[in-house]
Amino acid sequence: MAKEEFRVYNSMTQQKEVFTTKEPGKVGMYVCGITAYDFSHIGHARAAVNFDVLYRYLMHLGYEVTYVRNFTDVDDKIIRRANESGENPLSLSERFCQEYLADMDDLQCLSPTHQPRVSDHLEQIKDMITQIINNEYGYVVDGDVFFSVEKFPNYGQLSGQRLENHRAGERVAVDPRKRSPFDFALWKAAKPGEPSWESPWGHGRPGWHIECSAMSAHYLTFKFDIHGGGIDLIFPHHENEVAQSCAACQESKISYWMHNGHVTNNNEKMSKSLGNFFTIRQITERYHPLVLRHFLISAHYRSPLNYTVSQLDSASDTIYYIYQTFQDCEDALLQHQGENLTEGLGKTAKKDPVSSAAEECINNLRSEFQTRMADDLNTAHILTGAFQEALKFINSTLTSLKKKQPKKQQLSMIHALISVKKELREVLDVLGLLSSSTSSEVLQQLKDKAVKRAGLVEDDILKLIDDRTQARKNKDFARSDQIRAELSALGIALMDVGKETVWRPCVPVELAPPPPPSEQNKSTPLAEKKPTEQQVAQPPAVEQNKAAQEQAVQDAQPHEENKATVPV
Repeated sequence: MAKEEFRVYNSMTQQKEVFTTKEPGKVGMYVCGITAYDFSHIGHARAAVNFDVLYRYLMHLGYEVTYVRNFTDVDDKIIRRANESGENPLSLSERFCQEYLADMDDLQCLSPTHQPRVSDHLEQIKDMITQIINNEYGYVVDGDVFFSVEKFPNYGQLSGQRLENHRAGERVAVDPRKRSPFDFALWKAAKPGEPSWESPWGHGRPGWHIECSAMSAHYLTFKFDIHGGGIDLIFPHHENEVAQSCAACQESKISYWMHNGHVTNNNEKMSKSLGNFFTIRQITERYHPLVLRHFLISAHYRSPLNYTVSQLDSASDTIYYIYQTFQDCEDALLQHQGENLTEGLGKTAKKDPVSSAAEECINNLRSEFQTRMADDLNTAHILTGAFQEALKFINSTLTSLKKKQPKKQQLSMIHALISVKKELREVLDVLGLLSSSTSSEVLQQLKDKAVKRAGLVEDDILKLIDDRTQARKNKDFARSDQIRAELSALGIALMDVGKETVWRPCVPVELAPPPPPSEQNKSTPLAEKKPTEQQVAQPPAVEQNKAAQEQAVQDAQPHEENKATVPV
């Protein structure tokens, strides 16, 4: 199968371009990280996850990647927060850097090659400012150093912003010491109560924009392949980076500028200033981190992604289905290994290729995955289509394997199961959705989160299963159906497998309107005892913004098998 060219959207040229590297087989990539003064929200998570997918995909293509993602640990916001709490600014920042790294581990983001902090790179920053001043693009006023925007004629080339289209002073008072209202700070003179460092211009600290220019040049030189970040960084941060880097070194050149879209809440940008954000922790307390990761790549990285509880529920259902299929496959293989059927598998695999049906399944999965990823990392709906068909192939093969078959046919089925599952795992690995935990551990973790969202403990569910079993014995089918429906409304699906009833998480299903009072069962409904779906499915911050949330999807009925249908 011929490999497709990897094409990426370049924000500088505003078009997709074939990806080529400055040095064959090697990629240099810099992504702007967080300003560490609080727990990170899911907007931060989206940037981290999407560029982690890019990092993984580049390595999947065979590139040696140097990935740099910085921490801003010297900044006005950090200083304000530290003054409010009476904490040392660098200590506060370090604490939230570590919290962010813990979140990244939960979300299965690989560690970048380098994670530089501003406070550790003051010499590189001062050296670059000196270069800019020497090249007559910067000037000093009372210990502050400003960049002269009018000296740089290409200012606006990345964002399309033009100085003549802006009216300075409308939102922020203009510093009268600046030569132009549009000039920005490279170095800020020391103020009481702020951290500061020695410099040729007096004690002070760096401006925000200079840090990324200096640290990217330090680790990747002035010429490298990819610079990434959120779309909100295009102007002024990345525009100012272009100006600074070119002012310091005329040979400065970044091949591709890549930017991810916003996460929105009720179609409004999610941000701390608007108070409509949710931290990563708020979500992962109630949903498995793989669920949040899947949600974050469920739309194309450049598109806005609207946060809804129902989308998280659907993502959870998808992840559960995948790992339940894997678990069923592993159980079957273990069973047949015990029957010594797999003794001849090695010989069969060498002598005979996989079945034509398995080969077609694998080829379709590879082709679709390759085509979508090569097209500017199009991860939208990537776990549907051929991926879902591969899961269905495993499940149908497992069903056939339970029937009495000739040994050769059974060996062929086992070979097919192993081959298709291996291909699925490779796709999940590139997407960062392949857990280091066992399938059974992931399933239990998903169940634990579902119980928490339902406002129950597992003993409550088991007690209700017993109640339902007794109601069925008593032919009280109205009560039996009521228990099942009310648990389903809380995201708990009951399945009758033989003589046993088991449960699994599901997408919450809205309860039907109650019958007239005269027809109601006299037993106390579960819904009167437990929180409603709207209450339990939302993180604490969401409960304050209920109008911004969608109700849970209504079309996910309980399945006869111990699985869920992957949402399309």
